[in-house]
Parts: sequence; structure tokens; C-alpha cells
Amino acid sequence: MSLEMTFSALADPTRRALLERLETGEQTLSDLASPLPISLMATQKQVRVLEEAELVATTKIGRSRYV
Repeated sequence: MSLEMTFSALADPTRRALLERLETGEQTLSDLASPLPISLMATQKQVRVLEEAELVATTKIGRSRYV
């Protein structure tokens, strides 16, 4: 992971909002997406960027993906 990748991931306000919501603990992708004005697929893409920057980790349990 590079410092540039980290700052790039944090530069987006939507990704910062996701990280703020995760301060309280692990949540499902659906729970993260519900209050945001973007689709579940868009949320998934944003989480993927955070995951590639090693700022979050995801786990799939059954049909749910936890961040």
C-alpha cells in the first residue's frame, strides 16, 4: 500500500462518510448504503477502493458482506 493510494481513497467525501459510519463497528454493505444517496453497487465500488487502500476489510457471511 502506498501513501498516495491512501490519500486518494480518503480524498472522496463519500468514502470518508463510509469510514465515519464504520467508527461504531462492523456493518453490512446494505446498512452502509442505506443512508447514502448512492446505490448499493456504487457503495460496493467505494468500499472496494477503501479495501484496496487497506483502510477496511470485508468478510462474506452467507449472503451478507460485512465491512
